[in-house]
Amino acid sequence: MNYRHAFHAGNFGDVVKHAVLALLVERLKEKPAAFRVIDTHAGAGIYDLTRGAAERTEEWRLGIGKLWGTALPAPLRDALAPYLDAVAALNPGDRLKRYPGSPAIVRHLLRRQDRLTAVELHPEDARTLAATFAGDVQVRVVTLDGWLALGSFVPPKERRGLVLIDPPYETKDEFGHAAEGFLRAHHRWPTGTYALWYPVKNLTAVKRMRDALAASGVKRLVRAELTVRHRDAKSDDGATFNGAGLVLCNAPWRFAATLRTLLAGLVPLLAQESGATYQIDEIAGE
Repeated sequence: MNYRHAFHAGNFGDVVKHAVLALLVERLKEKPAAFRVIDTHAGAGIYDLTRGAAERTEEWRLGIGKLWGTALPAPLRDALAPYLDAVAALNPGDRLKRYPGSPAIVRHLLRRQDRLTAVELHPEDARTLAATFAGDVQVRVVTLDGWLALGSFVPPKERRGLVLIDPPYETKDEFGHAAEGFLRAHHRWPTGTYALWYPVKNLTAVKRMRDALAASGVKRLVRAELTVRHRDAKSDDGATFNGAGLVLCNAPWRFAATLRTLLAGLVPLLAQESGATYQIDEIAGE
């Protein structure tokens, strides 16, 4: 496994993914009962934007860099608040130096009774992740293939919670693996909340995954997607990172309205050319 998220930390795909993740965690906190978040491809946890991989690519400048220090309209500011609070917690000054990956964002938002299981296969990233959360009784770090974790860790003993599925999509059949992995997990734990993230590069692969999920019989599936450039024929070349999307299962009540506020507000901030847009649609209803 060669993928290292440090090269892409804080990019526009992370902004979409992590802003939605933070909102889902906040909604889980509306009930007093404990919950668990299972992060199947957790990465290294925290990324230094001032050196190494993130400094070389500087993808974050077209993502979190567009939000940091920007005056945001009230509805978008409110929707981004949990996410931006987690980013600010790592950056007490005015300069943006560090970026929290999904496990760091989740950990920042957890209450005392809640738990996180963070799974990472890459040996160096797994060691970094374990060191970050060493001694933290609310976090369990596991060095394991995320797809195996989906079969091993659901349902959690809390019987409430969220599964974030965020594979690197570095192999040709990863979209198929993503759909299959989600469906296996859903079979074991049909009442859990799931967030399956994907890049918009190859529209054929995205459509194939969506069709497989629609045909599966699983209900309460919603697709939320943001593109930063116009979706034309070049959007299907499999190489250009045109956008990011999430398939949500068992999202909280009226969550689609929150998603609309979030994505509509992010489009003008994250757009890289004219034609940037967002869409939210139902893959399968009740």
